[in-house]
Amino acid sequence: MSARSLAVEVLGRIERDSAYANLVLPAALARSDLSPADRGMATDLVYGTTRMRRACDLLVDRFVEVPPDPTTRTLLRLGAYQLAFGGVAPHAAVSETVALAPRRTKGFVNAVLRKVAASEVSWPSPAVRLSYPDWIYDLLVEELGETDAVAAMERMNAPPPVSTRADGYVQDLASQWVAAAVGAGPGERVADLCAAPGGKATAVAATGADVVALEVRESRAGLLAANVVSTAGPGTGRVATVAADSTRVPLPPSSLDAVLIDAPCSGLGALRRRPDARWRVSADSVARLAGVQRRLLEAGAALVRPGGRLVYSVCTITAAESTAHPIPEGFEVDESRPDGTWTPFGHGWRVLPHHADTDGMVLLRYRRRS
Repeated sequence: MSARSLAVEVLGRIERDSAYANLVLPAALARSDLSPADRGMATDLVYGTTRMRRACDLLVDRFVEVPPDPTTRTLLRLGAYQLAFGGVAPHAAVSETVALAPRRTKGFVNAVLRKVAASEVSWPSPAVRLSYPDWIYDLLVEELGETDAVAAMERMNAPPPVSTRADGYVQDLASQWVAAAVGAGPGERVADLCAAPGGKATAVAATGADVVALEVRESRAGLLAANVVSTAGPGTGRVATVAADSTRVPLPPSSLDAVLIDAPCSGLGALRRRPDARWRVSADSVARLAGVQRRLLEAGAALVRPGGRLVYSVCTITAAESTAHPIPEGFEVDESRPDGTWTPFGHGWRVLPHHADTDGMVLLRYRRRS
């Protein structure tokens, strides 16, 4: 199996079966005997073609009169991605993609991709050129202004860098900054209410704090527990993993020094890490998730002792899922600047993907009045 043939197989699963790219691709790679270089190529082809799906369809559809069958559509997208965005030589992009086509469609795929390779393109809108749904483009322009919105979307079309902590755990820098913003120390009692896969909970435990890490889904709680074991070391605090609904936390009120809520969100700041998310998330989900986030804030606030800290973060960059939430009753805003490349945003802080080549995130910090 070649890198391209594996990519076609995985793209078919994503497009036909609505499989998640970050789940189906690693499984396919694990079954393959591809070299490291070919594994990297397959990853770029799958993630890149998925991210740039809308732009690739525009490039192809100029030369297609009858909509192609799903398999042919996948091949055309793959070829268009290589030609326009993948940095692949035109001859190789066309010939290697055509070689994967069934006999009955080889001529068609060859003709269309050759036209794509030879033509200039006039993009009908920035959203199509950047390959985002119109509603995401419009929302980010409204929230950030056109310059920052376009820069953020362009950065989220590129693969993320790999950031590795001292304990070997791979974690985006912005997520590391969120964990540091908890300000935990040895012997403190901290809860992470949405803890899987465990990056922030284990980073907090590395300070010597004892952590209760909650996750509502049992399967993800298992992944969380495995990551707790793999990151444990000298001086690491205890981590208790609990499969529970964090809106009904099974802990005594006012019993914790700090609570971290890395809330479920639309993920609009981390789209480069989740290539198919832009085609799954909807405008309605932003409002729906905002309700869940408010319930989590209420539940988390009840656990914080007087003088203790409540830290809230989301890997999105919109106000509706962050600063639009009311300040929890009995708490005041912590206005001190957190470590990291944050910029002020309402009563909190925000980092955009192009500011420091991280995920886009919002951070809010509160302290319970004594």
